[in-house]
Amino acid sequence: MTVRYYLYISDAKIDMLLSQVDPAFGRRSTTEAGLSVRLFNIKRSVETPAPDRTAKLERVLRHLEETDQIGSVDEPGPYFRGSLPMQWGTLHGGGDGSLVYFGGRTDRTVLGLGGAVGHVLGTTAPQAQVFAPSSGPTLLAGLASAFAPEGTEDSECTEAPVEEASLAAVHTAGRLLRGPRQTVEFVARRLLTGPSPYPELDAGPDMRVLLGSPLYVALAD
Repeated sequence: MTVRYYLYISDAKIDMLLSQVDPAFGRRSTTEAGLSVRLFNIKRSVETPAPDRTAKLERVLRHLEETDQIGSVDEPGPYFRGSLPMQWGTLHGGGDGSLVYFGGRTDRTVLGLGGAVGHVLGTTAPQAQVFAPSSGPTLLAGLASAFAPEGTEDSECTEAPVEEASLAAVHTAGRLLRGPRQTVEFVARRLLTGPSPYPELDAGPDMRVLLGSPLYVALAD
């Protein structure tokens, strides 16, 4: 098992995936050891603890790698992995501050990773009442609310096509996010990708935008 200093682990996504790829892996198991002495049979049950969260994460990652589902930030598959400097923090504009967001970029991609604050290790946070904070609708709504210019009405934000507006929200978050910049590694589920809506800010028309929901984020050496 790889040793990592985790910042974020999504137990909900890991358990959901594990139940599909290896249902027996997360269960406790009980074995019996027996000893017969003439007419008496002595048995003792030994219970093996269920795997912890990092063991379950490693099992899911191994399945995704074996099935070739993990791409890179610049060429994402259904999932993607990377290691790069990112700023991160909570999105208080989302209403209840239940979102955590990591923003960074490569030479070709503006990247955003968003999820529930409750999955940040050492943090206790209330869960969303309708959609999970790492779902596409909730995450994009949080970005739009957190980084919309002051005085902007909701109707103004919906004038652009939905996909273009969503890409713009991720791009804007990457430029305006304030927080510590740390080099992190991660594996995330792809939620949204497309061409940058602001090529004039990216010194070229080939920049893309990528939004993902992380399975984990950890400090990188």
